[in-house]
Amino acid sequence: MKTTVRLEGLKFYAYHGFYSEEQKIGNQFEISASVDLKTFDSFEDNIEDTVNYEDIYKIISEEMEKTQKLIETVAYNIMERLKVLDNITGAQISIAKMNPKIGGNAEAAVVEMKY
Repeated sequence: MKTTVRLEGLKFYAYHGFYSEEQKIGNQFEISASVDLKTFDSFEDNIEDTVNYEDIYKIISEEMEKTQKLIETVAYNIMERLKVLDNITGAQISIAKMNPKIGGNAEAAVVEMKY
């Protein structure tokens, strides 16, 4: 049996962006993340048999606080930290930069990574 733990619609205001103006004024970001568990066989209803999604949120929150030029870098750093969580065989992250300044109308610019 495959078990996935997912957090969806996480919202952050952060200062990621290639241009210095983006790093000064910031932007709204929306993130979804999921991790695949090696196993889940908790007859005792024990959190040690899964992954605590508070740990996933903490990793994402900490990385969102570190200003980067590229949201690809943010996604990569999050993925590297998710890999070391116990009981994980894979992960996926989606970071959407809302209303990006691209010279036209766009709801979001999105980067997705998975392993």
